[in-house]
Amino acid sequence: MHMTEHDNRGTAPEDYPAETSTDPELTQRTKDYNSARIFADAHGGSEQLGVPSLTWGAGQLRRIHLIESHIGLKNRRILDVGCGIGAYVQHLRTMSEKTYGIDIEWDRVSQGATEVPGLVVASGDALPFGESSFDVIIFNEVLEHVTDQQQTLLEAARVLTVGGHIVIFVPNRGFPFETHGIYWRGTYHFGNYPFVNYLPMTWRNKLVPHARVYSSMDIKLLLKGLPFKPIEKTIIYPGFDGIRARHDRLGWLLQNLLHRSEQTPLRMFGLSHFIILERTEKQT
Repeated sequence: MHMTEHDNRGTAPEDYPAETSTDPELTQRTKDYNSARIFADAHGGSEQLGVPSLTWGAGQLRRIHLIESHIGLKNRRILDVGCGIGAYVQHLRTMSEKTYGIDIEWDRVSQGATEVPGLVVASGDALPFGESSFDVIIFNEVLEHVTDQQQTLLEAARVLTVGGHIVIFVPNRGFPFETHGIYWRGTYHFGNYPFVNYLPMTWRNKLVPHARVYSSMDIKLLLKGLPFKPIEKTIIYPGFDGIRARHDRLGWLLQNLLHRSEQTPLRMFGLSHFIILERTEKQT
């Protein structure tokens, strides 16, 4: 089912898992979902909250294979939080038609929904779904942008079945480049900037106020007290698709050397933390 400006801006597809609880607090979350479009309109045009890939390449496919090697994805109920134009949703639907995506930015969802079913404007900290709606929830380079990380993860826990899995990719502070660009004297500068993440956090956050970065201790603190147990925690390098497209031999060399180094202590310099969590108990 495709989204159009008139029939789905603020409503979910007919087959979408719906919030059915009569609990006033959960009902309010559903009402909050209807205001996600307003939030997207207010923020989407003024600040880039990460730019989802507009193409599908080996790097993206590698992440899917990494997930699948640990938990399996076939025929599972999957939610991609921060889906952008739906590139991951489109691929995941070849494994499970019960795959959906949400994003706060209306323009991206509208663009993607012309080709990808199951995309809806919504906010990750106010999910419009009932308890146990999904088996797998994916945060692919998303948590670094959300306003309230813990509330977002609590919402994920609420709609995740017990024994279900959350998959997280977030930026690693050990990576030598800051990939989100920087603000300098009030002006945003796009690009990859070396050693920014090695600065004291006060200085780093002034340069990059629009995206968090995580050490292993940051991850541990983020997950403290949440109803999850880790299944996988490691650090991975980029796919190097862009470099290989321009300089094939160099890209091939980086892929082979650095992807192999993920099995060594050199992974500490990788691009992203890769974490899989299992939902451990039902919330009270």
